Amino acid sequence: MVNSFILPEKLRPYSGVIYFMVVLVCAHFFWKFTVRGDETDTIVTFFGLNLSTPFNFMAAHVANTTANILQFFGSDIQLLDNNVLRHANGVAVRIVWSCTGLKQAYIFVCLIAFYAGNIKQKMWYIPLGLLLVYLINIFRIAAITALVESYPAQFELLHEHLFKYLFYVILFGMWVLWEEKIKN
Repeated sequence: MVNSFILPEKLRPYSGVIYFMVVLVCAHFFWKFTVRGDETDTIVTFFGLNLSTPFNFMAAHVANTTANILQFFGSDIQLLDNNVLRHANGVAVRIVWSCTGLKQAYIFVCLIAFYAGNIKQKMWYIPLGLLLVYLINIFRIAAITALVESYPAQFELLHEHLFKYLFYVILFGMWVLWEEKIKN
């Protein structure tokens, strides 16, 4: 599938990575243009179809799981209404629908589904990868929530930059594992 692209000779060694980037960008923009929701409300739509229930369920699940993990490690965090996690010092974060990891799960499925490989291998790699995406997202939210207790001014850096792009680096690593070890 990747070799069917006509690339200049110099780019052919990078055809897999180029294909990865094309699928990633297409999946990202398809999501951006079709999945609608405001960060402050609980309504999420896809082509106008209300998909709020699974997103709200997952947001509540991520908030509850994050609170349980942080409490297990000794944090004095409280889970309040509207998925607000508040530390004893008053610093709080709210887990909203876009914190669920569902977009990253969708992108992972697109990366593997639209890439070359045996369907039988995809049938076990995709669910295993989705489990890993879920666990990474829980770690990401728990880490951000824990770190903002001491560094509240760094929320934007942690949430929008460091952990967001780290998530995509991990997705790239999962694709490399597929490409280099499993697909063949």
